Amino acid sequence: MSAVLFLKIAAVLALLQGIAHATLIVFASPKHGPEEVAVIDTMKSRRFNFLGAQRSYWDFYFGYALIAAIICVVEAALFWEVAGLGAGVIRLVAGVFIAFNLVHVVVAWRYFFITPIIADLLISGCLVAAILRAAA
Repeated sequence: MSAVLFLKIAAVLALLQGIAHATLIVFASPKHGPEEVAVIDTMKSRRFNFLGAQRSYWDFYFGYALIAAIICVVEAALFWEVAGLGAGVIRLVAGVFIAFNLVHVVVAWRYFFITPIIADLLISGCLVAAILRAAA
């Protein structure tokens, strides 16, 4: 398979990751009992002044989750576009995003769960393959 194909596979995986992330944050509801509901209600109801804006912890949680979904979609678009460029650009961009995805794996391992780790490892594998094919 060519570097272009590996980049396009990585793009599709990143897009799916972004869609899944956005869907989960927008449509998820508490499923782990009254304790989870209480935590979420508290996160939403307690507001404080943060740099001149009234925010809650839920605002930060929800906002950062949306940012994560947007980053995945931007990553997908970038991979798709870079696939049509030269080997030097492919190696550079893929290298940066291998590092990004592997750092994300470490963060996900520490603070989240296995699903984002699998997606990041698959994307990183495609990017490594793209670098190897671009070098050939």
